[in-house]
Amino acid sequence: MIALENVSKSFGSTVAVSEASFTVDRGEVVGFLGPNGAGKSTSMRLITNYLEPDSGAVLLDGSDIREDPVAAKRRMGYLPENNPLYPDMLVSEFLRLVSELRGMTRSGPGSPLDDAVQATGVAEVFYRPIGELSKGYRQRLGLAAAILPRPDFLILDEPTEGLDPNQRQEIRRLIHDIGRERTVILSTHVLPEVEETCQRIIVIHEGKIVADGPTDELVARARGRRTIIVEVEGDGVESALSAVSGVEELEVTESREGRLRVKLSVGSAAAAGTGAGPDPRAEIFRIAVSRGWVLWELHQEAASLEALFTELTN
Repeated sequence: MIALENVSKSFGSTVAVSEASFTVDRGEVVGFLGPNGAGKSTSMRLITNYLEPDSGAVLLDGSDIREDPVAAKRRMGYLPENNPLYPDMLVSEFLRLVSELRGMTRSGPGSPLDDAVQATGVAEVFYRPIGELSKGYRQRLGLAAAILPRPDFLILDEPTEGLDPNQRQEIRRLIHDIGRERTVILSTHVLPEVEETCQRIIVIHEGKIVADGPTDELVARARGRRTIIVEVEGDGVESALSAVSGVEELEVTESREGRLRVKLSVGSAAAAGTGAGPDPRAEIFRIAVSRGWVLWELHQEAASLEALFTELTN
């Protein structure tokens, strides 16, 4: 449905997006990840034609959106990061305004406005001033405005920013439900949200696409590296653990009452399940026995998207 072909965008001497290319097919829910300043929001503004690329093209069903930007925008719903609302308006007034601007005048049960209200759960605040709404309800309202025209393609930029855990869970469930019927690109810093809601992940770093693939495959890629936590009491701990096969990085995270808690980053050569080397935990255990250490804890942290994200963006 959407394709970026070698898209670049600069602001003065700052390159925000550099020759980015990817496609998003119908019915996909795609997580768009990257650290602050990586080019996520700029990419979304390029897709929605709020900005035009310096070079390259954004295609909608194979046609450059610059050829007919109004027609392209009719098919899109967009919740920007700053969620622009009118705090002096009632929720009902704001949604009716959005409905009219989108050329939808029908109201009542079964109308696009009614469907958006029911889907986002803003019915109970429908006649309240926007300025009195909680952060969670404001995000729900922004999402209602984005889905009101029943777009083919929905773009959400940090939709759960500033929400508490309960509110995040509600918005996450809502995005999951919406994704059953629409194509969604979701930008967020909350990686568990991506693992739960997105079938595919695109990672951007310094304006360049550095990873693109199914969520489960990219998480599996993170298993090529492992993190081992050791809590131990004894002498010469740091030097001995640094010499363990495959250890690439060692960090003492806590020191108390003569005990050290150490985080070891182990490279792919020693990763379990690859057949490329022994499990380093066995070697750590043998060292502890030979040196007379008291071993309080020894475990491997589960592979995660966070590990892959850190590897790609550091």
